[in-house]
Amino acid sequence: MAYDKFTVLRSTAVPLPTENVDTDQIIPARFLKATEREGFGDNLFRDWRYDVEGNPKKDFVLNDSTYSGKILVAGKNFGSGSSREHAVWAIYDYGFRCVVSSFFADIFKNNCLNIGVLPVTVSAEFADKLFAAIQADPSTEIEVNLPEQKIKLLSTGEFESFDINEYKKDNMQNGFDDIDYLLNMSTEIDAFAASR
Repeated sequence: MAYDKFTVLRSTAVPLPTENVDTDQIIPARFLKATEREGFGDNLFRDWRYDVEGNPKKDFVLNDSTYSGKILVAGKNFGSGSSREHAVWAIYDYGFRCVVSSFFADIFKNNCLNIGVLPVTVSAEFADKLFAAIQADPSTEIEVNLPEQKIKLLSTGEFESFDINEYKKDNMQNGFDDIDYLLNMSTEIDAFAASR
């Protein structure tokens, strides 16, 4: 498998209400030299997390032990900028399995689906409810149900449905990237080749 299977995720969440977060802020360009997916989480939001001496900035949410979880609730227009898939590698390697926003940049959203991070697009109103609930109670849990395509705020029962391409949905549930999908069909491919 290319990554963890995703079916139903129930987790606390980390709030990052900043809008227009681009991929260079998610993973600065100076960390793009590696070609393996491991280790990028250490530099997720590097310039926001650490000062020039490498000391954690106390006011940044990932350095605040109050918040934790496998869900990142982000501001509008998350993942804009360059097409670097390393940004999603960093998010996945850090431990997030889902990013929620009212709007994603298209290339970033597709990279998420290819790498195993579920991008969930919600209305601006529902995003505001999530931010308010998390900030009021950091132990608030969110449930992301991929088979039903629903995201629910468990404390109130409020939920929204979200869209996802059926092919990508199937891959996410099986932990497949595009190559795994083809390898899973190897018997059928061999049979087709043999019939030619």
